[in-house]
Amino acid sequence: MFDRLDQMEARYEELGQQLADPALVTDQKKFSATAKAHRDLEPIVEKFRGYRSVKQGVADAKTMLAEDDADIKEMAEAELLTLEPRLAEMEEELKVMLLPKDPNDDKNIIIELRAGTGGDEAAIFVSEMFRTYLRFAEQHKWKVQVLSTSETGIGGGMKEVTAIFEGDKVYSQMKYESGVHRVQRVPATETQGRVHTSAITVAVLPEAEEVDIKIEAKDLRVDTFCSSGPGGQSVNTTYSAIRITHIPTNTVVSCQDEKSQIKNREKAMRVLRARLYEVEEERIHQLQAKDRKQQVGTGDRSEKIRTYNFPQNRLTDHRIGLTTHQLNMVMEGMLQPTIDALIAHDIAEKMKAETTAA
Repeated sequence: MFDRLDQMEARYEELGQQLADPALVTDQKKFSATAKAHRDLEPIVEKFRGYRSVKQGVADAKTMLAEDDADIKEMAEAELLTLEPRLAEMEEELKVMLLPKDPNDDKNIIIELRAGTGGDEAAIFVSEMFRTYLRFAEQHKWKVQVLSTSETGIGGGMKEVTAIFEGDKVYSQMKYESGVHRVQRVPATETQGRVHTSAITVAVLPEAEEVDIKIEAKDLRVDTFCSSGPGGQSVNTTYSAIRITHIPTNTVVSCQDEKSQIKNREKAMRVLRARLYEVEEERIHQLQAKDRKQQVGTGDRSEKIRTYNFPQNRLTDHRIGLTTHQLNMVMEGMLQPTIDALIAHDIAEKMKAETTAA
């Protein structure tokens, strides 16, 4: 482990020297890549240097124990009581930081929510969960662009909604939301007070760049149609909405959020790239089945990941057996404690796998 950390520190220093070279600024692409690589290494290098400093402190304190002076010995013992636990803690933190990173963690996401079983009640829950995610995005200062919605007109419900979340490490936080979300509550239309069960599906796709997925123009069929929705001067008057079909995979995406056909096409292509990237990722995951099992759930949107029980104000995450009785706060966007628990579980599983492999 420490040989690897020494190499990372040397690489960090090398990148720092490259950034100090005025000639590098003339090549903006290379400069940005170098700056990112330097920035990515910074946290672990700083932690490693802190670890070395504490380790030296432990060595110095142990040397002081050999002194004849009782006061110095007492001071050394007090130092060790503080430094040794901190050293062990920092070593564990370094092990976590060295774990293989998900290459998609820094990416933006395309998120798709769809109503499943439960009719109107499921559609209402789609709109409520989307509101929850919007509030969570707000807390992280992420930018959100709605790409398409299909409203039911009943209770503000939506059959489906697709949006782009852009910002710092969006996928690393939101990837755990993929799957089936089950809701249990008494619908407003229920006269007998019976609890109904509905479900929605959430898909979180890392946004793919053009370099990740190459799409040939000959493989696309592009159709234009009139926007449909709740009013507006351009609705049903201009062919601004776009539907793109990727012929080899029969993947269909559409976007009608913008009044501009060009902007709708750009957004639709972002969704298409993300969906095709997901297909490729799934193919790779199937080949790496062992690694797949180490993840928190499979990310499969047919897997039931959570139950939201409103009468009991209870949220249960079935993947890690987490139960909280603060569902009201979760629905207001307070998702971080649940996501932190999922991340911690994921890290623990990866640590276990690393130990077994070693």
